[in-house]
Amino acid sequence: MRLALLTLLTFALMPLPIRAQVPVFKTTPEESSIKFFVKASVALVGDFDKWKASLTFSSPDVTTAVLDIQIQAATVNTGSGMKDKKLKSADFFDVEQAPYITFHSTKIVQTGPESFDVLGNFSIRGVSKPETLKLTVSGKGTGTGVIKGMMAFDRKEYGMTSGIPFVKIADRVEVDVDLKVEQVSGPRLVYKE
Repeated sequence: MRLALLTLLTFALMPLPIRAQVPVFKTTPEESSIKFFVKASVALVGDFDKWKASLTFSSPDVTTAVLDIQIQAATVNTGSGMKDKKLKSADFFDVEQAPYITFHSTKIVQTGPESFDVLGNFSIRGVSKPETLKLTVSGKGTGTGVIKGMMAFDRKEYGMTSGIPFVKIADRVEVDVDLKVEQVSGPRLVYKE
């Protein structure tokens, strides 16, 4: 019994396992944004007031990152109450049945010194499909930086086939991500040159 207790105490006092030695980042929502744009006869641009994003790593290799974004669809803000109400309806975001819009990365490919293709599953109104978010990073190696990117999708592929009265809107929706991130612990990220 004494040996088992001693062994347990020894493990408790040992340094954290290797898996704890990974870069840890936090997102600063106050300095970040997620916006969208749809070409239309009347401007259709907006953002979301409530969302969260996380960036986790399984090693210092930058391509081991997993990017998760969760947006509260009901917080859409176009600056027009009428447009917001229509976007929240069952014709578009269907916030009653599908309150969240999400993106979960499945693979990250470094395409240049500061550019990446982030492949992942994008879900909106209960429909999930693979999409690619094209990102660039600034502040590489400093511990703080900005991740900017764009993803485009066809709204009709996600069941948003309705229109808006008196407004002609395109099928292509562009989503712009602008995330301010800060490293809070762990080793610096390793990029390919």
